[in-house]
Order: sequence, then structure tokens, then C-alpha cells
Amino acid sequence: MEKTRILISGLGGIAQIAHLPILSKMSNVEIAGVCDIDRSKTRSIAEKYNVKSSFTSIDEMLDKTEADCLVVTSPTSLHHEQAIKGLQKGLNVLAEKPLARNFQEAASIVDAAKKAKKLLMVGMNNRFLPEVMMQESFVSAGEIGDVFYIKAGYLKKRSTAEKWSVNKSESGGGVFMDLGIVILDIALWMMKFPRIKSVSAVNFNHSFKDVEDSSFVLLRFENGSIVSIETSWTLHRASDMFYCNVYGKEGSTSINPLRIYKNMHDTLVNVTPVKIEKPANLFKRTYEYELNNFVNSVLTGKRSLSDGSEALDRMKIVDAIYESAKAGKEISFK
Repeated sequence: MEKTRILISGLGGIAQIAHLPILSKMSNVEIAGVCDIDRSKTRSIAEKYNVKSSFTSIDEMLDKTEADCLVVTSPTSLHHEQAIKGLQKGLNVLAEKPLARNFQEAASIVDAAKKAKKLLMVGMNNRFLPEVMMQESFVSAGEIGDVFYIKAGYLKKRSTAEKWSVNKSESGGGVFMDLGIVILDIALWMMKFPRIKSVSAVNFNHSFKDVEDSSFVLLRFENGSIVSIETSWTLHRASDMFYCNVYGKEGSTSINPLRIYKNMHDTLVNVTPVKIEKPANLFKRTYEYELNNFVNSVLTGKRSLSDGSEALDRMKIVDAIYESAKAGKEISFK
């Protein structure tokens, strides 16, 4: 079997927890090279996963290694430069979320992908949660009618202890760039990316001076629908919470746990499937689905589930969220 040759740039926590162990076990994939500024870590990881080539410079890796794809798992501030370099070398690119720190950087990456005629995918692994995929399939099938309201949130501790994640010049933002963009993506996906009308946001910086630790957002769309998003690293709760409640004209659906209700002859009926897959390691399984989707898209030429062009819609809204929070007023889109 001919294998898809993949390069990995950035060997931090997510690469070591998810990408490296998953890709190394895929029969149709060869990890052709790895890169990180930490020389000893790079060599150690290359040895552990039997990777022939290891580098401390992405330029050197791209110049000296034959490959088909580049997976970017480096800090967000490096996504713009590294993704574009990979695309210009003729590689398909998977960049972990967020694609970039702002709309301008994201637009440059998407433009580079179009010029290179290569696949650009953004790693939004939460789309691959079984309950989220089931929820989206019911919404897309019109089972709950036209969606007019989504209330969703993600309340948990920080996803990483890396210092760059709370330095705005490197991360692009705080909890919204970490957790909010996940919820924004799912909400837009459920609604099939309607045109945004306005954004109103309030951010709190209780724990960090440079970035927000709590964010509360209201989105209005031109079709009249609205989305409410709450995210926080620091709300005093007994446990984490990840939820998405979708309300349509003929029913509703929610996750954690998955529930689907449909209005049938003026009676609200529970139509939730009886048996739903719940993998033992749900977090890692979402990355398995994500990476398989990327490789299959490369091999077949089919659009990936989280195409790079969708990131432009997300980042345009993200920029407006930070603008609204800073200005203390609603931001309207022309």
C-alpha cells in the first residue's frame, strides 16, 4: 500500500498525546519528518516513533524531506508562517485550531492554499464527537425544522499550561481562542454558516492581564437567528461543562447527554436514538476521526469535514468579538 508521507511541525503536548501515536499506527501513513525548536525532544520523539528525519527548523525539514502533507501543531503565532511555507512547497496542510491569530492571517493562509491548489484543513476535533455528529445529522435532515436559536458553552480549566497560551501576541487571545472557537465552529456548522449581522461580547480578565479568562457572546444573523456562547477557564464550578442546545421551529436537540425532541401532532416526542457509540477514550478518538478524515481527503480529493475556507467565517467573527469586548458595544457587519 502506498503511504501518505506526513511531516509534523511542533512537538508539544497535543502532538505527543494525539497526533504522533495515532499517525504512527495508521497503515496508510508514514511520518516522514518531525520538527521542533527543542533539539533533544525532537531526537527523542523521532527515535520513539521510528521517524528517519528530525529537525529544529521547518525550512530545513521542508527542503530536505520528501512528503505529501504537513501537520502544524505548533503555537498559534507560528501557524501563519508554517502553513504557508508548507503550501508553497506543494504540501497539503492540516493546522490545529485556531488556524491563525486573526482574520488577516487566516485569509493569507487560505489564499496560499487556493494558489497552490492544495487541501487546507483546520483541526476542529470536537466536530468528530459522536454526539455532536449525531446532533448535526438530525439538524441537517430538517428533523427539528429551521434553527433559530443556539445556546452553547464550554466551561473548563485551561487546555494547556504553556505560557504562550496566555500571551496575546502568541495566542491571539484567551479562553475564546481556546474554547470559544470550538463552540463557535459547532454553532456555525449546525446553522450552515449563515451571514453574520452583529456581535456583542463581554470579556473578563480576572486571572490574566493579557487575555480574557471568561467570555460571553451574543451573535445575530441576517436570517434572524441568534447564538449565545459562554466560555470560561475560571468559573467556580464542581465540574467541567460542554453543551450545545439547538432550537428549531419543530423541535430541539442537545448534547451531554444527547437528546432530540420533535413536535409531532402537537406532542413533543423524544426521538433520541437508543444506542449511541461512546468510545473508551473519547478525546483521543476524536483526533483519530479528524486525522483519518484529513488523510482520506488527501487521497480522494474530497472536501474535508473542516475545510480551511470555513475558518475565514470563524475568524471574522472572532475579530469582531474582541473588538466588541474592547469597545463595550455591539459590532455590526456591513
